[in-house]
Amino acid sequence: MPIHSYEPRLGHGLPHDPFNAIVGPRPIGWIASHSAAGSLNLAPYSFFNAFNYTPPIIGFASVGYKDTVRNIEATGEFVWNLATRTLAEAMNQTCAAVPPEVSEFGLAGLTPVASQLVAVPRVLESPVAFECRTTQILQLQGANGEKVPTWLVLGEVVAVHIDTVLLKDGVYDTARAGHILRGGGPADYFHIRPEQLFQMRRPV
Repeated sequence: MPIHSYEPRLGHGLPHDPFNAIVGPRPIGWIASHSAAGSLNLAPYSFFNAFNYTPPIIGFASVGYKDTVRNIEATGEFVWNLATRTLAEAMNQTCAAVPPEVSEFGLAGLTPVASQLVAVPRVLESPVAFECRTTQILQLQGANGEKVPTWLVLGEVVAVHIDTVLLKDGVYDTARAGHILRGGGPADYFHIRPEQLFQMRRPV
């Protein structure tokens, strides 16, 4: 079969970079933070995932040293909020490039609610939230050792909040939650639905 091959350093030769479409769809890191002075920030990151069970560690990468990274470096705390289909438009509003003193909570019509263990508020409208304390902030580098302008932020989840409607016999119902995920096209997202579920047990 015909294969399109390329070296990223030389360009992909396509209308849109396929890299983040191939590594996807990806969960969204909808990260709340605040500055040392207390200004609230809420921003979505498409390079996001979980990396460890015990302790639970999640992380996201910021392409560019943005307000979120600056805030987390200053305070050592952040909150991840689940982006769902019903919150998709509000989440998209928080992408807006606004000055640090402008809160994306207000911009998107979202409600900050006090967290349990960290000073950063979570999004009241989101059905799931992780309160996190920062464990590492790493500037990424290429294979040649040169630093690139992207920062990986890792945090330990110290408190979890789940809307009980999403707990079915004590098991979290991912499909019912309505997770949305980032695709690779300029405006592509995916929506998890019950019909997409299949189960497969690990071999013993």
